[in-house]
Amino acid sequence: MSRIRYLLISLLVAVGFVSAFLSGYFLRAYFDSRSNEFPVLNQAYGILLNHAYLDLPESKSLEYGMIRGMLQASGDPYATLQEPAQHELESNNLQGSFGGIGVELTRNQDGDILVYPIIGSPAHHAGIQDGDQLISVDDLNITPETPLDDIKVAIRGPVGNIVKISVIRNPDDTHLDFRIRRAQIHLPSVTWHIAPDNPTIGIINVNIIAESTSEEIQNAVKEMQGKGSNLFILDLRDNGGGLLTAGVDIAKLFLEDGIILEQQYRGEKIETFDVKSPGQIADLPLILLINHNTASAAEIVAGAIQVYDRALLVGEPTFGKDSIQLIFDLQDDSSLHVTAAKWWIPGLSPALSDNGLQPDIAIIPDDSGEDLVMKAAIQSLLEQ
Repeated sequence: MSRIRYLLISLLVAVGFVSAFLSGYFLRAYFDSRSNEFPVLNQAYGILLNHAYLDLPESKSLEYGMIRGMLQASGDPYATLQEPAQHELESNNLQGSFGGIGVELTRNQDGDILVYPIIGSPAHHAGIQDGDQLISVDDLNITPETPLDDIKVAIRGPVGNIVKISVIRNPDDTHLDFRIRRAQIHLPSVTWHIAPDNPTIGIINVNIIAESTSEEIQNAVKEMQGKGSNLFILDLRDNGGGLLTAGVDIAKLFLEDGIILEQQYRGEKIETFDVKSPGQIADLPLILLINHNTASAAEIVAGAIQVYDRALLVGEPTFGKDSIQLIFDLQDDSSLHVTAAKWWIPGLSPALSDNGLQPDIAIIPDDSGEDLVMKAAIQSLLEQ
């Protein structure tokens, strides 16, 4: 019995080896066939490599160029490739914060990078002064050709970590080195002020629809109410959008009930976002400002408010972007943005993608320098 059992075990082991070999063979054959899926592209690359008079750029630049060409051929007007530095900065903007030292960067006419510390920031406490010329960040040496985005990303990093900053200070071109511990730096998506000629009117500018925007709007309202404002203008002009869920959260602030939007991914069921309970500032006297650059998540806010007659829209028609882009991180920290779904606001007519949201009070800006849209909004708000 033991001999038979031994033979059976040996046979099973042999079958296992053969199966593993065949599996590996066919798997490799599958991937080899996939690698030849673009034979013309491979042929064109070989021709460039062997015959082009000009030197080819580095492989990464070629690869990004191929990806961008593929995205263009896909027909998706909103599909984009973000290189690593751009991707990180965009992520910071949407999150509303990052680890940094609190400086503003500008490039002068000679291409030099000048730093300006924010009062109270780690850079300010470390001794960085306005106009110091940045010459290096850790191992990154700064030249006039160094992309500004790359410099920003080098300065940013995990909160609590040390970054080495080297500068030249005028008038004696003194070389100074600083070791600065990164802190949490907030990127406000909202700025606000009280109308100069009428303290009862508070003006809220929303620059991007980020995770923190809903809370920032509530804080702005509270601050201005404490200063006597009871009428409000929400300025969404030149707001290209941001996070869809953040746009829904903002709309919920101003509405008592109703469906804000519906969305659908390819092959999936329709998902509905509605108001479960009255928003914290649903009774706030309000007017919205819009223009051609008001898009995407910003249009969710304006569209939902318009559909339920919550407030008037003043300005120009919006961009008309009703698609959702998913962001996929690539292995080199770049990212691919691909349209994956559509959204719509029930009851909105005409459809957003036709001509954008139409203002209730149409105002065309002129070259006089006067903000005619704001002027019309204030007048309408006071008349209400």
